[in-house]
Amino acid sequence: MASSKEYLEFILGQLSGLEEISYRAMMGEFIIYYRGKIAGGIYDDRLLVKPVESAISYMTDASFELPYEGGKEMLLVEEVDDRDFLTGLFRAMYEELPAPKPKKKK
Repeated sequence: MASSKEYLEFILGQLSGLEEISYRAMMGEFIIYYRGKIAGGIYDDRLLVKPVESAISYMTDASFELPYEGGKEMLLVEEVDDRDFLTGLFRAMYEELPAPKPKKKK
């Protein structure tokens, strides 16, 4: 099931207190970037983030879920209605997020 544009807009609104939040549509889902690094994504209208140590510590009772069949487990963010919680989570995660891979030259 693809994610809705309405849910994407809701999440982006919740993260509007952060600078440099962007997204990319990918096969009916959305990848969320924070300051140029992939922080997570929206899959089947669920916000999932990379399972870095800071995110696991920030959300002590979060469950691991697959974004899609065959994908790597990610953390399900259930507190999407709490704007302060979400912005704090993304700020806490930033340093541990992997740097973007350099683009290959054609």
